[in-house]
Amino acid sequence: MKRDITQLALAIIRTLTKRKQSVGTAESCTGGGIAAALTSISGSSAVVRGGIVSYATEVKHDLLHVKADTLRHYDVVSEPVVIEMALGAQRALKADYAVATSGVSGPTGGTPEIPVGTVWMAVATAEGKVVTHCLRGDDLGRSRNTSRAVQAALQLLLDAISSRA
Repeated sequence: MKRDITQLALAIIRTLTKRKQSVGTAESCTGGGIAAALTSISGSSAVVRGGIVSYATEVKHDLLHVKADTLRHYDVVSEPVVIEMALGAQRALKADYAVATSGVSGPTGGTPEIPVGTVWMAVATAEGKVVTHCLRGDDLGRSRNTSRAVQAALQLLLDAISSRA
């Protein structure tokens, strides 16, 4: 059974609260939607450190410390960029876990190589690992693409937290 955004956020907040661990976000295409989902849960202030909406490439570089070389060699919608975004948010926010997203919600902005609906996401874990996932496919418009990305990123975060050794 697929969990909705609120159920995922609740499970994340409960698990991190029990462990006395924290989370932060670095969001581009989701525009703060992950942070909003997490902070909609009562008690989230005990575990949510903060979030950075890094829509502009300069913000990815200046606040999240995505390397200039990474930005030169890869598209901002790529696995290397979201990995560095997640690690940058983890450091900047002093969080045990950090989740990052970068993608194309549409309806414009897509290319043949990176079509509308493509979203890369990464989670930097408390154990020093980074897990990634890529969503592909246009889910009938910007709002639904963004919502689907928030849900997938929360699921990736919950899976990473749950699979902790």
